[in-house]
Amino acid sequence: MEHICGRPLGLRFHKKTGDLYIADAYLGLQVVGPTGGKATQLVAEVDGQPLHFTNDMDIDEENEVIYFTESSTKFHRREFIPSVLTLDKTGRLMKYDISSKNATVLLQGLTFPNGVALSEDRSFVLVSETTTCRIIRFWLQGPNAGKHEIFVEVQGFPDNIRRNSDGDFWVALHSKRGLLVKWMLSNSSFGKILIKLPLTFPQLHYLLVGGKPHATAVKLSKEGKILQVLEDIEGKTLRFISEVEERNGKLWVASVLMPFIGIYNL
Repeated sequence: MEHICGRPLGLRFHKKTGDLYIADAYLGLQVVGPTGGKATQLVAEVDGQPLHFTNDMDIDEENEVIYFTESSTKFHRREFIPSVLTLDKTGRLMKYDISSKNATVLLQGLTFPNGVALSEDRSFVLVSETTTCRIIRFWLQGPNAGKHEIFVEVQGFPDNIRRNSDGDFWVALHSKRGLLVKWMLSNSSFGKILIKLPLTFPQLHYLLVGGKPHATAVKLSKEGKILQVLEDIEGKTLRFISEVEERNGKLWVASVLMPFIGIYNL
């Protein structure tokens, strides 16, 4: 029933106002006040195109701007496996101006854009491109403003990105990528054949992740260097993690499948 009730994926508090902004996969960008209650819809379409798969966001509190992703303009969240297998390139990075209430597209043609994180100096924003296993940097300021580039390639499917107090970034990897995925990325017709086969969702997911339920968190510097990698190689405690948040010497780790929050002491 998620396509009717909604599926919140990205949550961010505006520290100055206390408002909670919500990126809902089906209901678009929403906000709820500091005291809670019913959420108000802010963005349901951009450039006349309804949002299909809103995913994550980050807030620039100085300039009152929200940067958010739409993973696909063709597939909904419950269809994320076909989106990955067909190498769908309809994802978008957008911004919403809180004051003017205008939403605009910054970057399109992305392959499953997912997590979003603004740099400490607000000069660029990072976006996880899940299918291609890489992080994209979109420049907001400076001589490269408006341009984008590959920030880093990772050895798995990146989900959310969260900046720590030092200005570095933690990236949660849903899983490592198997040999099948590496081949699929160079042969787009193979994925289209796979989704036509009589395979269940768990079977398709098993093929994508190579049958191994890893849990991997990667720490990146402001320059895109890999500083640290934490793994539960066999997925005994955590698996398929979606977010890593660093606070007071601890990592708070969330998963799309495990019914609890993991805590790791740094």
